[in-house]
Amino acid sequence: MGGGRGVGVALLTAMLVVVTAAGCSGQSPERPSAVPTAVPTVAPPPDGCAGGPRLAEGRHTIEFGGLERVFLLALPEGDGPHPVLLNLHGLGSNAREQAAYSRLPRVGAERGYVVATPQVAKGRLAWTLPNGFGPDDTGFLGALLDRLEQELCVDRRRQFAAGLSYGGGMAAALACSMDGRLAGVAAVAGLSLVRPCPEPPPVTLVSFHGTADRTVPYGGGHPLRDATGDLRKLADMVKLPPVRRSAEGWAAALGCPEPRVSSPVRSVELRAWDGCAAGADVRLYTVGGGGHTWPGPIEVPRLGATARGLDASALILDAFDAAEPR
Repeated sequence: MGGGRGVGVALLTAMLVVVTAAGCSGQSPERPSAVPTAVPTVAPPPDGCAGGPRLAEGRHTIEFGGLERVFLLALPEGDGPHPVLLNLHGLGSNAREQAAYSRLPRVGAERGYVVATPQVAKGRLAWTLPNGFGPDDTGFLGALLDRLEQELCVDRRRQFAAGLSYGGGMAAALACSMDGRLAGVAAVAGLSLVRPCPEPPPVTLVSFHGTADRTVPYGGGHPLRDATGDLRKLADMVKLPPVRRSAEGWAAALGCPEPRVSSPVRSVELRAWDGCAAGADVRLYTVGGGGHTWPGPIEVPRLGATARGLDASALILDAFDAAEPR
């Protein structure tokens, strides 16, 4: 996620912005016209499955909102159509660190996914959450999906987003702000950073969070538990909800029944809300003693303990494989 005073101040500034998701407003049907009017012909959007230019693996740029944006691309074998996964880094991190730490580009491509790992705008530390101030990152990520659809053979009904920390919060927010375009989202150590919208589109949501996370506390309350001085004063202005309550809020909004509770591995509790409305489902993996970390084989000691016996990347892809197409 990144450390240091500047990153901490930026995190708190972002957290102080209250994020709300606006619902769709209905319109009254128009009165039929007595004279038939011609309907303009609209050309279908370019489809990468029909041929044409192809993106290669590696680093790419895209212009959006007057800014040059960067993304890394990993590609599977085969002709497709392939599912698409956006892999979002945490605050103070970058695309290369997220690609290496999450391992999603490698394991995702092996599972048949096109994996794009984008980066925040130059000079920024964090994603702009929907309705926040800064570059329109929701629009940028939508434009990135558009480009992948145009220059690769992808499955438009199976598009997903996952992220770490602030990137996880951004991924969860996209479930609402992309108006049902995403079939699934995953948040690692970041679900409680955003509120569920009142009427989210049906989506698969999977999250992971350690009970010893001192950056985004599992039990809620003030973030950055180890901050001191002025940063401590800023942290005391922010109060996050408990992670479990956040998951329960998403489950309620998605019309889910009571969860099944199990322990897939030692010191990990899984609360799974299955059979939600319109094929949605919610899963929360609570890692006992886990820090602000991505469960799996890579350890980052300064972020706390890592659940080595739990592979978040594989479980995220399992959930997305089983998600209802949108």
